Amino acid sequence: MNAHSPAAARPPRTETQVRTDLAAAYRMAARNGWDDTIYTHLSASVPGEPGHYLINPFGATFDEITASSLVKVNTHGRVADGSGARVNPSGFAIHGAVHAARPDVECVIHLHTPWGVALSMLPGGLRATSQYAMRLHGRLGRHPYEGLALGADEQRRMVAALGTLDGLILENHGPLVVGRTVAEAWMLMHLLERAAMAQLRAMAAAGGQVLAVSDALAARTHAEWVGDGSEWDGDAEWPALLRRLERTDPGFRD
Repeated sequence: MNAHSPAAARPPRTETQVRTDLAAAYRMAARNGWDDTIYTHLSASVPGEPGHYLINPFGATFDEITASSLVKVNTHGRVADGSGARVNPSGFAIHGAVHAARPDVECVIHLHTPWGVALSMLPGGLRATSQYAMRLHGRLGRHPYEGLALGADEQRRMVAALGTLDGLILENHGPLVVGRTVAEAWMLMHLLERAAMAQLRAMAAAGGQVLAVSDALAARTHAEWVGDGSEWDGDAEWPALLRRLERTDPGFRD
C-alpha cells in the first residue's frame, strides 16, 4: 500500500459484505488472543455513506460480535443507526479521527496485542529482522503516549503521524493499522504481530543483538512484496480464513 498507488478498479463493496468481514475479523482476533476483554476496536467504513463507519457495541466481547450487532456511527461520535447502542468513547477518539482523515481506507484496527504492546515499548521500534517486518518497512509511523484521554489536539497529531502510511506504533500503547479492505487491514495486523514476536524473541535470546538487513534490501523486499499494486494483502488469504471460521464459528454471519 505505497501511498495507495492506483490499482485496477474493483467492484463496489456492499454494507453486508463489510459487516460480514468485520464480524469475522473480530471473531478471528478473539481466537488469536488479540482481544482485551471488552476493549479495543476494529472498524470499517460504510459503503456509500461517507463519514460513517461500523464498530463493536461497548460491553460485548470479540467472540460475541455478529454482522448485525455492529453499530453504525459517524465520525463526530454519534450513533447513527437508531439503535441507541452504547459504544466506547475511545473508539470515536481514535477510529473516528482516522476514518475522517483517511477516506481512502475501509478498515482501521487498533488492538492491544501481546507482542504489539511489547514492541510499542522499544525505542527502536520494528526493525528489518524478518520477512514479516519487511512488508511494513517504511510504512509505520510512531505516535508518543499522551495519556488515556485523546483530545482534538492529540487526534490531529496522531493522524499527521499516520499520514498515508499503513499504520502506527502508538508508543507504550499498541499497534494501529489501516487497510483498503478489512482483509488487507487484518493481514497487516497479522504480519505486524508476527514481526514483533519474531524480533522480541530473538532479542531475548541474544541479549538484544539481532541481525537486521540493510535499509536498501528491506526496501527492495517491500517493493517485491507489494508488486504492481494489483493484488492487495488479504486477496488470497481472506477466503481461506473465512472458510476456516465457517467450520468452527459460523455465527459471525448472523
